[in-house]
Amino acid sequence: MSPGRGRPPSFIPGGPVVAKSAFREELKALRKLVPYLWPRESVELRVRVLLAILCLIGAKLINIVVPLIYKHAVDALGSKNAVITVPVALVIGYGVARVGSQAFGELRDAIFAKVEQHAIRMVGLNTFRHLHALSLRFHLERQTGGLSRAIERGIRGVEFLLSFMLFNVVPTLFEILMVCGVLWTLYNFEFALVTFATIVCYIAFTFTVTDWRVKYRREMNERDSEANTKAIDSLLNFETVKYFANEEHEANRFDKALRAYEKAAVKSQTTLSLLNIGQGMIIAAGLIGVMLLAGFGVQRGEMTVGDFVLVNSYLIQLYMPLNFLGMVYRNIKQSLTDLENMFKLLAVPPEVQDRPGAPPLVVTAGEIVFDNVRFRYDERRPIIKGISFHVPPGRTVAIVGPSGSGKSTIARLLFRFYDIDSGAIRIDGQDLRAVTQTSLRQAIGVVPQDTVLFNDTILYNIGYGKPGSSEAAIAEAARMARIGDFIAGLPDGYKTPVGERGLKLSGGEKQRVAIARVILKQPHILIFDEATSALDTKTEREIQASLKEVSAERTTLIIAHRLSTVIDADEILVLDAGEIVERGRHFDLLSRGGAYAAMWARQQEAAELEAALEAVPE
Repeated sequence: MSPGRGRPPSFIPGGPVVAKSAFREELKALRKLVPYLWPRESVELRVRVLLAILCLIGAKLINIVVPLIYKHAVDALGSKNAVITVPVALVIGYGVARVGSQAFGELRDAIFAKVEQHAIRMVGLNTFRHLHALSLRFHLERQTGGLSRAIERGIRGVEFLLSFMLFNVVPTLFEILMVCGVLWTLYNFEFALVTFATIVCYIAFTFTVTDWRVKYRREMNERDSEANTKAIDSLLNFETVKYFANEEHEANRFDKALRAYEKAAVKSQTTLSLLNIGQGMIIAAGLIGVMLLAGFGVQRGEMTVGDFVLVNSYLIQLYMPLNFLGMVYRNIKQSLTDLENMFKLLAVPPEVQDRPGAPPLVVTAGEIVFDNVRFRYDERRPIIKGISFHVPPGRTVAIVGPSGSGKSTIARLLFRFYDIDSGAIRIDGQDLRAVTQTSLRQAIGVVPQDTVLFNDTILYNIGYGKPGSSEAAIAEAARMARIGDFIAGLPDGYKTPVGERGLKLSGGEKQRVAIARVILKQPHILIFDEATSALDTKTEREIQASLKEVSAERTTLIIAHRLSTVIDADEILVLDAGEIVERGRHFDLLSRGGAYAAMWARQQEAAELEAALEAVPE
C-alpha cells in the first residue's frame, strides 16, 4: 500500500494527446449519466422522458411553420385583391402558433422536471454513499473544502447537462438542418449554402475558442477550490488561530489564493469577450449575405416581400439560439469537466470491501483473537509486526506503550478501517474479512480519545448511538454515563446545541456524551481508545468509574497511555515498535522490572511532581 492509495487522479490540460484524452473522458462522463436519465427501475420516469421528447419535437415543428405563416400574412396584406379575413386569419394563426410553440416548451419542462430532479438526487446520494464507503486513508488525505466544491460543481453540472444537452443543443442542430432544407426547397441552394456555411463557421469558431480558453476556466476552478479549502480549514481551527494571534496570517493566506483566482478570472473574462466579438462578426456576415440575396431576389421579381420577411425571420430565429448555443457549449464543457471530476471521485475504489455474499457477524460470546497480525500503512514502514493475543469473552485486555508503538492501529484494524497484510483477526471464530463491515461495526462500541460531536443537540448526539431511540432510553443512557444531572441543569436540557465539533462542551462532558452514546448502542465489544488521556485527574477518575460500569460483563479492549487506568485489567499487553514486548497483570509486570515497570516509575514521578506543584501556595 502506498500513502497516496485511494486519491483521485488529477487532470492537467495541455497538448493534443491530452485533448483527445479529455474528449474521451467527457464521452465517458456522458455515458455514465445515461442511467440517471433513463432509469431502469422506473417506468414512469422513462415515459416522462419520451413525452418530453415528443413535446420538444412538436415545439420545433411549430417553430418551422411560424415564419411560413408570417410570410403568407405579409403577402396577403400586400395584395390588392386579398379579402380582409385572410390576413386576419393568418395573423391569428401566427399568434396561436407562437403560443403553441411556447406551450409545448413549457409542457416539456414540466414533464421532464421529475426526471431531472430524480437524477440530481440519485447522483448526489450515490456520491455521498460512496464517500462513506471509501477508506479511512482517503479521508485522512482529503481536503474537505476542495472535495465539497468538486461535489457541488458536479451536481450542478448534472442539472445543466440534463436540461441543455437534451433540450437545447441537439434540438437546435435539428432545427438548423430543417431550416436549411426549407430554404433550399422554397428558393435555391445559395440561401441554404450561405446559412449552413455561416452556422458551421460559427460553431467551429465557438468550439475552437472555447476549447482554447477552457484552461483558464480550469485554473479558475482550481484557485477557487484552493481558496475555499484554506477558508474552511482556517475556520475549523478557529481556536488555534486565536491562540497564536494569527488572524492576519490567515487573511494573507486566503488573500493569496483569492489573488490567484482573481488573475485567472480576468483571463477567463477577457477571452470570453474575444469569443463574443468573433461570434457577433460571423453572425452579422451571414445575416448580411442572406439578406442581400433576398433583396436582389425581390428586386428581380423572383421573390415577394413576404419571402424577404420569411428569410429574415428564419435567420433571426436561428441566430438567437445559436448565440445562446455559444454560452451553452461553454457551460457544457465546464459541466463535463465538473462531472468528469466527480465521476473520477466515484471511480475511486473502496480500499476495504465486503466479499461477495459475505454473511453478517454473529456474536455469541465476544471472544477476540489476533493471530500473527502484520500491517503497514506504507510498504516501506511496518507498523504491526506479527502480534498475537486473545481476549476471552467478558474479560478486559489493556494495550499500553509509547506513542507510535501501534496501539491505536490495533483498534482501527479491529474496526476493519484497514485490511491487514497477513495473519487473521477473529471474533467468535469468524475472520473479520469474511463478514460484512456493517455487522462488525454494529457489534463494537468505541469511546475515542478525541470525541467529535455533530453540530446538533445533545439529544441527537447521544441518540446517534442507536437512531430512532426514545427520549426515555436516551435519558437512561445519559444517567448511566453520569451526565444526566448536568443536562437537566441546562436551560434547554437535551435540546442544547453542542456547537461545531462539540466545542460548547468541555472535554469531560464530551467524553460522557460519547459514553452515553455507546451505552445506548449496547454493543457486545467495547474499545476505549485513550478515552481519558486528555482529561484532568478528577474528571478522569469520574469517567473511569463510568467506563467500569459500562464494560461490566462485556469484552473490552483498552488502549491507554496512563497506566493508572489499566491496573484492574485481566491482562496488559506492552507494545513497542509494533511488537508485544511484555504481557501479564499489573503487579506481575511491576515485579519483573521491565519496560512496563520503567513506564510506571516515570508516570509516578510525574504524578508526584504535579501533586507537589499543586500543593505550593500561590
